Amino acid sequence: MKRIAVFASGEGSNFEAIVAACERGEIAARTVLVVCDRSGARVVEHAAAHGVECFVFSPKKYASKADYERELVARLDDARVELVCLAGYMRILSEVLLAAYGGRIINIHPSLLPAFKGAHALEQAVAYGVKVYGATIHWVDASLDGGKIIAQRAFEYDGDDVEEVTQRMHRIEHALYTETIGRLVGTDPEKRGE
Repeated sequence: MKRIAVFASGEGSNFEAIVAACERGEIAARTVLVVCDRSGARVVEHAAAHGVECFVFSPKKYASKADYERELVARLDDARVELVCLAGYMRILSEVLLAAYGGRIINIHPSLLPAFKGAHALEQAVAYGVKVYGATIHWVDASLDGGKIIAQRAFEYDGDDVEEVTQRMHRIEHALYTETIGRLVGTDPEKRGE
């Protein structure tokens, strides 16, 4: 069983999808750590409900990004993490984390990259009037949402309601992320009925 860490800053719906898929055996992995940079984030509650260790930190309490990322690397090492899944973690990673875990960090982004990079992708896409939306899973490197693409899934939407497109995006993201992680780490043959 592979050991996964999830980094999140908010609601934790992608974390919930990942940990549930692991618990059902659809992904041959165990979620062993959640890293969160916001103490009030709902993902902290979700982690507790699933018995997953959660490290919550305040970046402002550290002298630099390098300082808190060194602590994150130590936490990942202690938990023997093999794959880091960013799920709404709203911080750009520095060389400290990338040097230690490069090639083992993936991210999900709510656009069909390379279009609409950054924090407000859905709002930008709606404002632009696109008709095809989608989610992208990519390897994380030093560029903003620019690592090699692993998987994408699109859906059509001909409206201008950000909340509606966000809800549809979450359904796509949850399925795509769990399927992709399953491919990357493998699935339990017994759970597939083989």
